[in-house]
Amino acid sequence: MNKVYKFIIGIILLLSLLILGQNRLNANNDGISSKNIYFYNWGDYIDPEILRDFEKETGYHIIYETFDSNEAMMAKIEQGKTSYDLAFPSEYTVEMMRDKGMLKKLDHSKIKGLSNIDQRFLNLSYDPNNKYSIPYFWGSFGVIYNNKKYDESDFDSWKKLWDKKYEGEILSFDGARETLGIGLLAKGRSLNEKDEKILRETKNDLVPFMKNVKALLADEIRMYMAQEEADIGITFSGEAAMAQEINENLSYTIPKEGSNIWFDNIVIPKTSKNTKGAYELINYLLRPDVAAKNADYVWYSTPNKKAMELISPEARENKTLYPDDDIINKLEVFKDLGKETTILYNDLFLDLKISPQAE
Repeated sequence: MNKVYKFIIGIILLLSLLILGQNRLNANNDGISSKNIYFYNWGDYIDPEILRDFEKETGYHIIYETFDSNEAMMAKIEQGKTSYDLAFPSEYTVEMMRDKGMLKKLDHSKIKGLSNIDQRFLNLSYDPNNKYSIPYFWGSFGVIYNNKKYDESDFDSWKKLWDKKYEGEILSFDGARETLGIGLLAKGRSLNEKDEKILRETKNDLVPFMKNVKALLADEIRMYMAQEEADIGITFSGEAAMAQEINENLSYTIPKEGSNIWFDNIVIPKTSKNTKGAYELINYLLRPDVAAKNADYVWYSTPNKKAMELISPEARENKTLYPDDDIINKLEVFKDLGKETTILYNDLFLDLKISPQAE
């Protein structure tokens, strides 16, 4: 009986030690994971020194991954194999992720520096009261041209891009919303048009415009324009500004009908396992000195008003990056159009690309 008692006591002690050891192991693992921040961003969209400085200052370790489209980013977060702590979707994608329950609601009491953001860029239609997102960078969509060959009056209206003199001359951004948007703007319509009849008419209107398009490209437009392998490009302001840095003969303009103003935003996905670290990194990115350094590296427009005092004078005075208010007031944010209308935009754009013939 005594031996049995001792055996039982020994088993209990052994189990206790195993449980205690496992608890310690779990505590250690939690300690390690709590120092990891999974960071999911567009490619080359943050100064690497900022991440290194943050790690040195806080002891966190950033695991950095990149995506090349909002759709790819959303799909990977939905798969849930990686618990990203911060992601950087564009405005209409914030709406989509919110509606799918993919985002954590932001606790503004944990955010330091939200007041640094320009009030013009807060409380926008895609995220009222910034419940789920904080603006990271912004910009416009317009026309970059070689000013040795053309002047601003050549592009003061989107309609002028239909002129036959531009046949085979234009590099245009390869995007459904952007391309259909050119046609909508030329007729004075909203970039968020949902009427199927109007969209099909717009697609037909774009057929002669497409004859003027030399190629549909993405980031390559910047280099082709800088190297003067093309004289007209339709692209984003940040890309245009980088091309202008290389070639002083380039100018950028937004036609009188207006255009798109876009925002990339900081969000915390619902699957985040290190929300504490996410808030610390958000607060770091909102610091004026950090935001200014980041803007000078990325060469896009910062929404951080206090950082504007610290960015390079060259950037601050650049009207491509920071247009006047009368221009900004004519710009429109893309909204989530819903699944069916998004498919329609994509189908019409594909039809334009592979068979540019009017219906």
